[in-house]
This record gives sequence, structure tokens and C-alpha cells, in this order.
Amino acid sequence: MSGVFTELFGTEKAIIAMAHFLPMPGSPLYNEAGGVEAIREWVRRDVHALQDGGVDAIMFCNEGDRPYNFKASPATLATMAAVIGQLLPEIRVPFGVDILWDPQAAIALAKATGARFVREVFTGTYASDMGLWDTSCGEALRFRRNIGAGEVRLFFNINAEFAAPIGQRPLSLIAKSAVFSSLADVVCVSGPMTGQSVEVSDLSVIKNALPDTPVVANTGVRAENVREILKIADGVIVGTTLKQDGNTWNPVDPDRVRRFVEAARG
Repeated sequence: MSGVFTELFGTEKAIIAMAHFLPMPGSPLYNEAGGVEAIREWVRRDVHALQDGGVDAIMFCNEGDRPYNFKASPATLATMAAVIGQLLPEIRVPFGVDILWDPQAAIALAKATGARFVREVFTGTYASDMGLWDTSCGEALRFRRNIGAGEVRLFFNINAEFAAPIGQRPLSLIAKSAVFSSLADVVCVSGPMTGQSVEVSDLSVIKNALPDTPVVANTGVRAENVREILKIADGVIVGTTLKQDGNTWNPVDPDRVRRFVEAARG
């Protein structure tokens, strides 16, 4: 199999944990009283809980910026860059970034902060909760080249959350095409929305189609199912189950992190 994960994380089976940002300035749910300082301290606490719990990597995401846009606002990009930059001396594991849903903004943020990878929906056209969603992988990868960010690895989410594809191609063909023609480094497989489990059958089909490319379970991985999933997948991206009471919008629970990592390692 490809050495992408060994290069990025020092392991072939990676646990990538989410550090969710609170709503950013300009977002409908932004807390003006707490301001950017409250955002920074929220992220700092989660980063330490995740690192101390033993995850292999962290991915920063503007999860709180509901409802999501297809183009990130300057305030979101600037806030994430500032907060990650301020926390860099405290980050001890490799990290990536994700901006919902703007691949070019995520690549720019990765370049500015030293993130090793980005996760985005790079390909396809979807009917989504946010409206008609038409991606442009060619523009995103040319942008990466133009800003000298070729070292940033690309994690392709090939079945978007909160959306349905316009078209009927089998998921295995979409996965193969993402690698062959769109130059994906890693393929991510999702459930229908945040926190809902990926279908193990989908993982199997895609891993069989891409034996030499890392395949990651992108949603709904829990301590109870992580062993089964890692028998097939090369890694997991995990967020909701690591939060207090398993609620996406709560802080990270250190005990849940430790239990999850123990289950995965076992």
C-alpha cells in the first residue's frame, strides 16, 4: 500500500481526531461576548485532550459555522489561521485543516499554518442542504500548485455529507476516478451526515477498488465499531463520539478519547 500514512503519521492505521472551532465572527451563532479569545481557548482545551489521549493526528474544522457556505468568509479564514498559529507551540502531533465547504480556502490555510493535509469534497455535483453544490477539482489543484503547496496532501471526501450526488455512478468508480484523474492522496467514505456511521459494505467495496490508496472511514466511528472498521479501512476520522455525551457541539471528553484509542489499538 502507499506510504502516505507512514509519511504523515508514522503509522499505517491512523486515528485522526477533530478539533471543532466554535462559530466564527460573522457566523449566525457567533458569540460576540466571548470573541476570538473564547474560540482559541475552546480549541486549545480540545487539542490537549486529544493529544493526551493518544490520537495520531488532529484536524481543525469550522464545524460551528452553520449554515455552511461554499466559499469561506475572510473572517473564518483569518480566525482559523490566527488561532492555529497561536497554538502551534502546543501542537505535538501532525495536523490538517478542513473548511466547510471551500477547498481552496483549506489549501491556503494549510499553506499558511503548516498543516500536512486537507480534507474536502473536491469532486462531483450534489443536491445539498446548502443548495446546488458544484465542485471544481481542477481549479483547486491548480491553486495548490500556484501557491507552492504541493506538499499538502489531499483527502477526498467522495460521498458528501448533507448532500446527494446528481448522477448514478457506483461509489467504487467514483473512488477510482478520484485517484486516477483527480489525484487524490487519500479517499474518505462518509455516512449521510456528521456522526452517522459509514456503511462497512461501502468501505469494503472501495478498499477492494483501491488497494494501494489509503481509505478512511470519515463519520460515525465509535469505540464499539472501530475494530471492525479498521479491519478494512486504513484510518478513521473521529469527532462526535469523542465529545461529552457524544454531542457534536460539546467539548472533547478526555475519558472518551482514551477509551476510543484503547479500543482502536486493541
